[in-house]
Amino acid sequence: MQIITQTKLPLKLFSSGKVRDTYELGDDLLMVASDRLSAFDVVFAAGIPYKGIVLTEISLFWFAHLKNVTKNHLLPMNLPAELSSLPLSLERRAMRVVKAKPLSIECIVRGYVAGSGWKDYQKTGMICGHKLPSGMKQAAKLPQPIFTPSTKATSGHDENINREAGVKLVGADVYDEVAEKAIRIYETAAKHAASKGIILADTKFEFGLHDDEVILIDEVLTPDSSRYWPVDSYQEGISPPSFDKQFVRDYLESIGWDKKPPAPQLPEGIIKKTSEKYIEAYERISGKKFAR
Repeated sequence: MQIITQTKLPLKLFSSGKVRDTYELGDDLLMVASDRLSAFDVVFAAGIPYKGIVLTEISLFWFAHLKNVTKNHLLPMNLPAELSSLPLSLERRAMRVVKAKPLSIECIVRGYVAGSGWKDYQKTGMICGHKLPSGMKQAAKLPQPIFTPSTKATSGHDENINREAGVKLVGADVYDEVAEKAIRIYETAAKHAASKGIILADTKFEFGLHDDEVILIDEVLTPDSSRYWPVDSYQEGISPPSFDKQFVRDYLESIGWDKKPPAPQLPEGIIKKTSEKYIEAYERISGKKFAR
């Protein structure tokens, strides 16, 4: 088993993010998910075994499951002659997609009070301008899912914003369209996850414009972009056990890391457990055995 933290293909690099390297493929893009781990916006030196494969294969599952809910950026995996076959190590990590223009907001939907939403609620009784009932506990289910966008920070951390700030960034029509689509996608995905014994607490979507149409882009509903809790160990008042990188975040909080580079070295046990959690999330959600 090869851990991939860097990729190199005979194509022009379009962008390199915390986890994905994206290459130009004619008028399209080739997105390749590495095994890199980022937490609190810092990338760690050690990779997580199989992580990039899980991110790609769970995205492919959800794109197919959601095809009647919203249009997405996925294209058939037809490769040019110089890439007639990808290196075996990258084959299950790649998606060919249209080159859309990403919107300048992160589209977050929350069904439960958790993460930064819990911190905001404790301070203000609100999350991104949404007034919530008083007395809610950590991990409590919201009366209904809420759209809580954030900025896309070029440095530092993203910041939660309200509708007024979001409209300034993308315009009222686009904002309202992505808010409606994001909640519809969340509700569809949460229903499927519940049938598999999993709570989808919250998730982050990326939308972009392609041919003047708003479409779903990037990854979707992966353990990197979503908070998944097993139903059988869920309870209010705590940060429930999860199938996502909250496990790593909780460890980092426990050691008192200041969340600034350089990232601390992760123990082998934390790396192994994180890999197992990602794989279990894929298997439970897709109903398929993960091929190692």
